[in-house]
Amino acid sequence: MKPLNVAICGGGRTGHLNAVLFKQIPAVRVSLLTSSQDVLDHSRYGEGSITAFLPDGNQLSARPDIVTSNPEHALGEADVVIITVPAHGRPELLHAIASSLPANKPVYVGAIPGFCGFDWLAEKALATRPNVVIWGMKDVPHIAYDLQPGVSIRMGGAKSTLYIGTHVRESEAARLTLLEHLQRLYTSPVELLAHYLEITLTPGNPIMHPSVVYGLIGPYGQWHNRSFSSPICWWTDCPELGAYFLERSDQESQALCKAIEQCLGVDLSSVKPLKQEITEAYEDQIRDPRTMLSVLRTNQAYDSIQAPLIPAVDDRGYVIDKESRAFHEDVAYGLALLVKMATRLNVKVPHLEEIFHWNVSYMGGLRSSALDYFPETWPT
Repeated sequence: MKPLNVAICGGGRTGHLNAVLFKQIPAVRVSLLTSSQDVLDHSRYGEGSITAFLPDGNQLSARPDIVTSNPEHALGEADVVIITVPAHGRPELLHAIASSLPANKPVYVGAIPGFCGFDWLAEKALATRPNVVIWGMKDVPHIAYDLQPGVSIRMGGAKSTLYIGTHVRESEAARLTLLEHLQRLYTSPVELLAHYLEITLTPGNPIMHPSVVYGLIGPYGQWHNRSFSSPICWWTDCPELGAYFLERSDQESQALCKAIEQCLGVDLSSVKPLKQEITEAYEDQIRDPRTMLSVLRTNQAYDSIQAPLIPAVDDRGYVIDKESRAFHEDVAYGLALLVKMATRLNVKVPHLEEIFHWNVSYMGGLRSSALDYFPETWPT
């Protein structure tokens, strides 16, 4: 088996789980690039092995070949680069690693998940590296949670099929080679999408988290201007109002897809309504697939995923953390992009706009966003 050098950028949940799973594969060499001091210290001074606890009660352990904060050490021999940092951390990361990527061979640089217009960002950030093949995965291959940095990670539900897309500039030969690499790395079937917009427009966190937050603490929410008495979970505790706003947002997102299909002549039929996306992805892990609310509340893969809460100022209960990636990733880099695309195409999305502007106000304004790299000439 030909050796395959995989560099994972990001020491979070997805990065840890991927590192363990990839090391189970013969001839796959794994580098983990992270700024987490806990992960670096565990690798340098501790055992260095990471344990993944599987849903069936079994566990896997592995030690990455390299754990470092130095891009040159992690990326110098890379064939595949997988970026797992949040979308709001990707601009800085891409600029930091650009000069460390090999220049003498194709390097497949992708994001998991690949939403928030990663293809546009990578094209701009890696302009001096024409040998880079830009790709993204539609969603994370597994739910990962309960991270102990450098030590362990728990695996939740797995996607039944993984979908990947490439920048429109990539050749068919490069696309097929990428597919071969990822089919080697993942046990679930991997399929190529025809257009990267199928990833950018797939309903997911950019509408899920902002809609649920709005339903919880927005002007019509049960906890508006109130604190939570105890921690809550994103999905098992999702309120009916949150599911309502999520369905309205999803309908508007689907309308945006139809307008883009007509404008650009692309086939976006793979971008399915959110409820269908979730039920097809998790299948029998969902106990009650009848409604959006029941799908969210009874998806075993979503169990125990806590909402990002911090103690209230008066120490009476909890409030949603304004520094959470639910805002600085999903709102600033996900929802912002959908709203701007709708504006460019004159598509009416009143719920998306209302939810976006309220979330931006709650988080204290945008520091940066996907609009920093969204092409000024789009959709032409």
